[in-house]
Amino acid sequence: RMEGWGSYTLPTGTEYRGELRDGMFHGPGALLFPGGGRFVAVWHRGVPTEGKFIFADGLEYSAERWQYCDGYDRRFLTEIRGGLKPAGISQLTNLDPPRKIPQGCYDCGDGFYNPETRVIIDYNLRFLRNADDEEHEWIVRTCRKAEDEHKPSP
Repeated sequence: RMEGWGSYTLPTGTEYRGELRDGMFHGPGALLFPGGGRFVAVWHRGVPTEGKFIFADGLEYSAERWQYCDGYDRRFLTEIRGGLKPAGISQLTNLDPPRKIPQGCYDCGDGFYNPETRVIIDYNLRFLRNADDEEHEWIVRTCRKAEDEHKPSP
């Protein structure tokens, strides 16, 4: 069984780095997610006893007093840290400038979604998954779509 400090990569691409005891996460360690987020925790026999999630952009999740992008404050973390843009210039995502979305596709948070093929590819253009009906409807309803190059200018 695994003992001591080490790393273990799960089939999903998530990696654990930290202390191991009798084949389980035990002691300080972190789960590093493929999208860049991480869960840093103290583990006891495979169960986190205390920990925090840190998003890829450095924002730490807090269950209490969570005010990031809620109904009262819709700013992105980059706007909170760097200030708002001048009037008339919108920031559409936390990335500034935002990713260029392939024509006809949506940015669904972990990659681009093509509604015609129902395929989601990551930002490096590698296959991630096929979207089921529920995910397709959610993406089309809520996610940012590529600008239509043939839209008339106002």
